[in-house]
Amino acid sequence: MIEPEIMTYYEHGGEHHRLATGAGRLEFLRTWDVLGRVLPGPPGRILDVGGATGVYAAPLARAGYDVLVIDPVPDHVAAAGACDGVAATLGDARSLPVPDGGADAVLLLGPLYHLPERGDRVTAWREAARAARTGGVVIGAGISRFASMLDGFGKGFFAEPGYRPLVEGALRDGAHRNVADRERWFTSAYFHRPEEAAAEAGEAGLREVRTVAVEGPVWLTGPRVDEFLDDPRLAELTLDMLRRVEAEPSLLGASSHLLTIGRTA
Repeated sequence: MIEPEIMTYYEHGGEHHRLATGAGRLEFLRTWDVLGRVLPGPPGRILDVGGATGVYAAPLARAGYDVLVIDPVPDHVAAAGACDGVAATLGDARSLPVPDGGADAVLLLGPLYHLPERGDRVTAWREAARAARTGGVVIGAGISRFASMLDGFGKGFFAEPGYRPLVEGALRDGAHRNVADRERWFTSAYFHRPEEAAAEAGEAGLREVRTVAVEGPVWLTGPRVDEFLDDPRLAELTLDMLRRVEAEPSLLGASSHLLTIGRTA
């Protein structure tokens, strides 16, 4: 399944509240905004691969979709399965326990950055494409190659011993190796260059592939993110501005997260 270090991170609740405040809250709202524009309308079958505790699956079910979460973390499966209208099962993105062509859309919002080998990421994309119907949508999330560097300046992590080598490794080859095992530095992961995920999805056979920024540069405003989102007028403005520049190539790398979207042939 996944590396023990990564499993431990999530068993300790690394995903339970991350999307509730600050940059995580913006990530959720922007991801939801993109999903609302690219998913086929309900009802429909959605596979939420690496769907964690059901943070997206639950609102998708409320919107009228038939949602199955597939996740390698038992605690996640239990939490997601407890959400109304959501089914959940253990599984690996590289070998999905589902038949061919049964889903209208497949979400890979968690697995790709926990697969350090390119071949495994392409396999995950290929499995998602296999599980989707002809013309179905596949959406994968990645973390930007530059996220740990930008986060280090924003949160003062560079003052902590061991953080600079972690950033240098990510900048060099995309490998974010949290050997210090500090949870606030995230767990070990792979950080994509903006163009990489689209190439991987294309190699897996997806077509009409494109990548958009999730938070754009707004996540770098730190505590002010919640100020923007608490004010309905500013929240609408923030989401509108980010929507306008989400595909701007010169800004993709400044986003913490990226979404790559494709369709099955």
